[in-house]
Amino acid sequence: MERHTTLWRRLVCVCAPAILSWGLFAAPGAAQQRPLVTEDPETIGSGNILIEAGADYGRDVFYPASGLTGNRLRLPTLGLSIGLSSIAELQFDTGPHTRLSITEREDAPFTNDLEIDGTSTRSFDDTLVGLKMRLVGEGPDRPAFGVRLATRLSTASKSSGLGLATTDFLVQALAAKTTQSTRVVGNVGVAWLGNPVGGEQNTAFLYGASLANAVAPGLEIVGELNGRFDTGETPAPAGTESRSALRAGLRHTHGPGRIDGGIILGLTDNEPGFGFTIGYTYVFHAFAVP
Repeated sequence: MERHTTLWRRLVCVCAPAILSWGLFAAPGAAQQRPLVTEDPETIGSGNILIEAGADYGRDVFYPASGLTGNRLRLPTLGLSIGLSSIAELQFDTGPHTRLSITEREDAPFTNDLEIDGTSTRSFDDTLVGLKMRLVGEGPDRPAFGVRLATRLSTASKSSGLGLATTDFLVQALAAKTTQSTRVVGNVGVAWLGNPVGGEQNTAFLYGASLANAVAPGLEIVGELNGRFDTGETPAPAGTESRSALRAGLRHTHGPGRIDGGIILGLTDNEPGFGFTIGYTYVFHAFAVP
């Protein structure tokens, strides 16, 4: 059943290539993150710590494994990155408290496991632990390259309908290049997704392309297309399907802090039909690496 309107999908399909093309021909942004999720190969620096916090809201989000559709609030979203060296960064994205206001239910693999009273459910979301390394620094005629390894740990409750009780493993290749006032970042990779209904894990192709264009001192317009594509020949196990979303927004940097905000337009049912995100990021030097 289609949950996102044809109008939104047409709008996104038209706008996404236009935004990304503009980034390629527009004319540095620092290693970019919030409100984007496409990973920049640049790290935060030796001995530095980055803390980011925010909130996300999305309408018409579908959870295929539990059959729940609703409006989702994640508050707070918390991330911590630690600069292990000039080229390596350890990342922790702690599972935010998630509340889903249920608007629709349907039969699904986890239906009999749900313990929900009323028209809403809540749980802490899954936690992600990752390691990012810059392999090649950016030069005048070459982009920067890096790699990211990450594991998504099952901390979300299965009985709430918001968790899958599985563990995923991700490997990504990262690239980025700055031209005048615009930074373009690209990711490709593979995810091995745990099968929530038992059986073999599912494999998905990861992709992401983003840009950040400086329009004034400290102010950037940002946008991205990010998601995953199911590579299986049979229908993907519930909860491991293809997913894709377009994000666009603004961020303003002042000293060691940065505030951001953006909108989210889902291309698939398991992403918000429409949503928004706001957040704040702070970076400081915490220790000296021997």
